[in-house]
Amino acid sequence: MFLSLMCAASTRVTNAQHVFAHFMAQNSYSYSESDWTNDMTTARNIGIDGFALNIAANDYEVDRIVDAYTAAEALSFKLFYSFDMSYTWQQSDMVNIVANHSSSPSTFIWNNTILVSTYSGESYGESFWASFKSALQSQGIHITLAPAFTTYRDPSDAASLVSTFPSIDGFFNWWSWPADVDANLTTATDLAYQAAVSSLSGPYIMSVSPWQFKNLDGAGDWVEYSDTLWNYRWQQAVNDVKPDIVEIVTWNDYGESHYIGDINPNVYLGTQAPLYVDGFIHAAWRDVAQYYISWFKTGSAPTITKDEVVFWYRAWPRAVSCSTGSLPRNAAYPEDAVFALAMLKDTATITLAMGSNTVAFTAGAGVTMGSVPFPPEDSQIPYIAISRDGTTVVDTHGSMYVNQSGCTYYNFNPFVGSITE
Repeated sequence: MFLSLMCAASTRVTNAQHVFAHFMAQNSYSYSESDWTNDMTTARNIGIDGFALNIAANDYEVDRIVDAYTAAEALSFKLFYSFDMSYTWQQSDMVNIVANHSSSPSTFIWNNTILVSTYSGESYGESFWASFKSALQSQGIHITLAPAFTTYRDPSDAASLVSTFPSIDGFFNWWSWPADVDANLTTATDLAYQAAVSSLSGPYIMSVSPWQFKNLDGAGDWVEYSDTLWNYRWQQAVNDVKPDIVEIVTWNDYGESHYIGDINPNVYLGTQAPLYVDGFIHAAWRDVAQYYISWFKTGSAPTITKDEVVFWYRAWPRAVSCSTGSLPRNAAYPEDAVFALAMLKDTATITLAMGSNTVAFTAGAGVTMGSVPFPPEDSQIPYIAISRDGTTVVDTHGSMYVNQSGCTYYNFNPFVGSITE
């Protein structure tokens, strides 16, 4: 056993740490090659190595992925499939989809094999996955299977994962939010499943996500406690778990509010998601990701050369009554506050003000979080300032008001902004 563990460990050393973003191919219906190029360029500029393509069916997504590969190859950007097994799949279709681009230089390779992942899929059973791998092997295509079997969340179930599914080579822990509790997520699940697959040849993939809110009829309405998640989850990745791969969840799942990509106006989101997505940009979260991606890949916190504060807040207090939509599960958990993540080159004072509430805190070089509660006054907008030695370095206001009344749709999706010297 010691020898096999050592061999696995030495194999892992040959794989540099990578960062991918989970990309919903379902949202690519209106995409042209230029849309893929824009997204990939934006992602690559902050250190993301590629997209994990969440594909739900053998439909238009397959055609759009042809364009994705064309764009990726021009940019030396990597791709791998994450089959969404919450939909019904024929194994033969999955085999053909993997085979389609198996020789592309943009197909991500792990240990000289093609990495394949999933969302869910444990209900298909071990025989399905063993046969899936065998069918590909018969075509000379060897894969590393690292699925996200989403019922495997309890750390106590980790020991049974590999014995129940001996065909898997690694594991993707999808769960990057607290589980319906008003407390921060711990690394217990990560560490248990990382250990469970440590003797295998495939990667342990850790999800990192900024938020979780959904309010769609028939598809769910919930919010998870995510106020400071985007900072502390990255801290867990770089300091505690140190996985083989970080997978950002997500680039473009607008319906669940955890997108860090730009909102593409050509993407049809139905009739309800736009009510809590339109105008709620998340682009500044990418600045936080860039900082931590560098840390994750190099093993050291990067030197900050320009002061910046990234801030986020909801447009409505949690207790507001809205005329449409559903009050989401866990609505009492998020704090009514503006959250600010300071990334500073040197010690400074961060001032957060909103209505009658003002908070000032000292932040040192590096990353520091702070917040200011929503005030009782209606129709207020936050003020954010960086000052040093009594002089204001830079200041700004948010771009969205917080209102105490007039809500037309329950919305716990935050607006994200930034201020930079």
